[in-house]
Amino acid sequence: MDDELHYGVIEGEGVALLTSHPFGPFEPEGRVFALADVRLVAPVLPSKVVAVGRNYLDHVREMGGDKPPSEPMIFLKPSTSVIGPGEPILLPWQSEQVEHEAEIAVVIGRLCRDVPEDRVNEVILGYTCANDVTARDLQGTDGQWGRAKGFDSFCPLGPWIETDLDVEDATVTCTVNGELRQSAVGADMVRAIPELVAWISSVMTLLPGDVILTGTPAGVGRLEAGDETSVSISGIGTLTNPVTDRG
Repeated sequence: MDDELHYGVIEGEGVALLTSHPFGPFEPEGRVFALADVRLVAPVLPSKVVAVGRNYLDHVREMGGDKPPSEPMIFLKPSTSVIGPGEPILLPWQSEQVEHEAEIAVVIGRLCRDVPEDRVNEVILGYTCANDVTARDLQGTDGQWGRAKGFDSFCPLGPWIETDLDVEDATVTCTVNGELRQSAVGADMVRAIPELVAWISSVMTLLPGDVILTGTPAGVGRLEAGDETSVSISGIGTLTNPVTDRG
């Protein structure tokens, strides 16, 4: 296969290439490659990543709180923080406490604003695995989260987009070097995805390819150079990234 970037649809152990982007009818262009013969990159490069904080009660408590915010708490991660499967999470010299946060990510499929909750499914292309990597020490000292959440490589996404997922029954886990650190189901979210998308779209216009991170469960923990961290979501797959010093 050539070195150009392509969109494709996974069919069993093969990938059928599309004629263009996936934000419209899926139109195969005729070529099919074995999944093992292609290199997966981040399945989307969003104009923005909108992340939701403190959306699992057990995580709220492990961070020292006793109840979730009265409204969704959102922050932005830059598109330059996005990496794909197998790409390294780079530990910046500015932080001594970088941590993993496994999350279910929502990929927006069409331009939208002020979406009613009962029509949210109409604007979602699908779902993927995400790791909201965080410099926890900087999150505490800065007073806002832009730097702590925004370093290059701090938003692994992948391995692909699943267009049909029962989110409430989906299990999200994080392992580091094979050790289970985080585990929850989508039903454990304080606010479900329809409420989150409706609320966020009342604040800002969402564009095709934008990503919403829906919060992380308890069990967040430190990453060290040499580690390998994996986020798995049942019904989607596994996103694995090595960890290394930025240098």
